[in-house]
Amino acid sequence: MKFFAFLFLILFSAVCTAQNFEDQWEGYFSYASVIGISQGNGKIYAAAENSVFLYDLGSQELQTISSVNGLSAEAISTIYYSESFGVLVVGYETGLIEIVIDGEENVLSVVDILDKQTIPPNKKRINHFNEHEGNLYIAADFGISVFDLSALEFGDSYFIGPLGTQIDINQTTVVDDFIYASSSQGGVLRALVDNPDLIDYEEWSTAISGFHRGVQGLGDKVYTLRNDNAILELFPGGGFVNVGSFNETVVGFYTVENLLTITTANTIQTYAPGFVQQAFVNTVSGFEYELQSGIAVDNNFYMGTTEIGMLQVPFGTNSAEQILPNGPLLNRPFALDVTPGQVWVVYGDIDVSYNPFPRTRRGISNLREEEWTNIPYEDLSAAVNGEINDLVEVTINPTNTDEAWISSFERGLLKITGLDDFLLYNQNNSPLAEVFVPPNNDNAGIRIYGSDFDRSGNLWTLQSFTDDALIKVSPGGQFQIIDVSTIVDGDSEVGFSDLKISREGYVFFGASKTGLIGYNPANGQFNSISDDVGNGNLVSTDIRSLAFDNQNRLWIGSTRGLRVLFSVGNFFNDEANNDAQPIIFLEDGVPQELLFQQSITDIEVDGSNNKWIATSTTGVFYLSANGQETLLRFTKDNSPLPSNGVQDIAIDPVDGTVYFATTNGLVAYKGTSTAPRDTLEEVYVFPNPVRPGFNGNVTIDGLTARANVKITDIEGNLVYEDTSEGGSIQWDTTAFGKYKVASGVYLVLITTDDALETKVSKIMIIR
Repeated sequence: MKFFAFLFLILFSAVCTAQNFEDQWEGYFSYASVIGISQGNGKIYAAAENSVFLYDLGSQELQTISSVNGLSAEAISTIYYSESFGVLVVGYETGLIEIVIDGEENVLSVVDILDKQTIPPNKKRINHFNEHEGNLYIAADFGISVFDLSALEFGDSYFIGPLGTQIDINQTTVVDDFIYASSSQGGVLRALVDNPDLIDYEEWSTAISGFHRGVQGLGDKVYTLRNDNAILELFPGGGFVNVGSFNETVVGFYTVENLLTITTANTIQTYAPGFVQQAFVNTVSGFEYELQSGIAVDNNFYMGTTEIGMLQVPFGTNSAEQILPNGPLLNRPFALDVTPGQVWVVYGDIDVSYNPFPRTRRGISNLREEEWTNIPYEDLSAAVNGEINDLVEVTINPTNTDEAWISSFERGLLKITGLDDFLLYNQNNSPLAEVFVPPNNDNAGIRIYGSDFDRSGNLWTLQSFTDDALIKVSPGGQFQIIDVSTIVDGDSEVGFSDLKISREGYVFFGASKTGLIGYNPANGQFNSISDDVGNGNLVSTDIRSLAFDNQNRLWIGSTRGLRVLFSVGNFFNDEANNDAQPIIFLEDGVPQELLFQQSITDIEVDGSNNKWIATSTTGVFYLSANGQETLLRFTKDNSPLPSNGVQDIAIDPVDGTVYFATTNGLVAYKGTSTAPRDTLEEVYVFPNPVRPGFNGNVTIDGLTARANVKITDIEGNLVYEDTSEGGSIQWDTTAFGKYKVASGVYLVLITTDDALETKVSKIMIIR
């Protein structure tokens, strides 16, 4: 017995509760790729890439569970529902396990395997859950762990490779008195399930050697899936018989309700005890699909596909019902744009060096009135009668929000009107020209990126790898190509990035090498600034994001930090000082540069002139108007952000919702800073009344720009005064920050900047 040698392998339980964010956040995840399915309690549980949905077999209602509900948004590897204990267990590629208890709002995170230092990071993947007599046997890439479902705590872990080494265990099953474990490294191992010394590898014996990807019980028999897609029945005393084989890879091998279901990319079949086939499907009418999971329940197949969600197919038919929650096309949004009530999302994927290879051929998603319309790549390419890959930017026409312009980083400029009128501008129907790049004269295509509309309704955009880089498209569709060679070597610029237009109508855009470039359309003048002191003082010449705030200051994001150009009016004056400045703040009395060395991917300005800043690795920063104060900081650890890699941000100017496109999905924060209104007709206050226990801020929304807001008690004593930056302000219900005001009715007195309009509202506060 070598029990002493394995004491260090025991995992002690570490369970914590993840926060539910439903009050402040909305998740917009794609559920189209179903990697695992379980069942119980009258429901089907489907695991998508990083979220879960539930299908009620009785009511046929759908419910989703995502990072907004407390899931981690990591890559899910397996899922299991325990009907005995009423818990849904989700396993992840990282080794994390999360538990959703029926009727509970919060998610329990089990980090024992994730945090275990003696297990290498690449061996922590959770492969399978198997329940037996209250214990959940967890098959993982290192071995087996046991979790007590009644106590919600870990027991032992079994490392059962040669001499107690870690080997991958992909499935376990219990038949009669034995637990079986399959491995692609060590065959199928077995031991007496009630043996108190299962932690000792010598208590395990080899039932069958070779390489195996699954083991399942069916009736009183044990079946294993060999790596060559053969199905073997194991004999209790040793030996086996081949009962079937498949000419394509088996992707699902699970027993549910005494039926063994075997799934390949194109077929699904299920077997009763004795390995008697009960039903088989090899085609489904009206659907093209590739399967990656499947189970059989109540004379129905539930088939998990790679792109179209879950299909329900009754036994004996090839007629399917698609089960797919409302959501976008994919969980890899690259860029988005928002107008009130509408969101456009594209899924291009160029790297930090503007390299579009390998090409991404993905469609487009549009959200209107809480419903997603998805245009798959195949439909999109058919609509434009050709290939259109690497869609990297989307800009909605502010004067016609039914019109969106989308940049392809190889195929040109796409105009979409409504959801069904597509026009691709390329070398065949516009002055846009393909670029051939030395030294091999490779065809780089038409690499369009950043775009913005000016006040006259002209669209301005950029093409890389050419001196004819700056492009203007009039409202009538006429193109003007502008040569930039007087200011920059356009042929060598692998990427012209973001483009924004100032109040004066100046066009500013970033480049990968040159820095910040400005163009005055009135006289054709160019100017640029770089990282040299006295000639720009940029932190880097690799500019990625630009944003004008409400004071016409230009915020400049680069791969190495942030700068602000406080005056753009003199940008084309050679005598003016056009050095951009860092934002300096004090931390413990020591001056620090804001976002020092951070790779900034986007900057957006909300209705209160505050700044939302996205980074490539550290989440999102929400800064005060002058950047001196960090109002909020969102990461995947303290918010529903699916990833700290945030690629784009967009803000709904009417309701203040802030959308975040991350590398693992799209989420939205229910912000309160809105764009200013033209009048005070839509002023409203929320929450109202303010009830006991409320600790947040009261929002006064629907304001005009620079409106004066005074709050007094019923006797006229002033307790708060401010001037709006945008369409809303927030009051912390204190008297100028000194103390919380008492219960009572408070008057909100609002006057427009020109004093021509006033409005009075009331707030009831109950302490």
